[in-house]
Amino acid sequence: MEIVNIHEAKTQLSRLVEKAARGEPFIIAKAGKPLVKVVALDQPSEAERQRLGFMTGQIVVPDDFDRMGSDEIENLFGTGA
Repeated sequence: MEIVNIHEAKTQLSRLVEKAARGEPFIIAKAGKPLVKVVALDQPSEAERQRLGFMTGQIVVPDDFDRMGSDEIENLFGTGA
């Protein structure tokens, strides 16, 4: 994440706000110490973005998952025996 000092933020505010609006947040620092984080208002939080794998270890996919119900499906479409 980009860190900019207050002076740079003042002189390039329009560019920085556009970047944040596109989903590229940045931090404003004073004397090297981070003060604030600027993000788009509709940007999802970090917790909301990290959903991949959120149920790891909580469910089990059967080995025949890709064949489950194949007989019923074949019968419904008239291709079964």
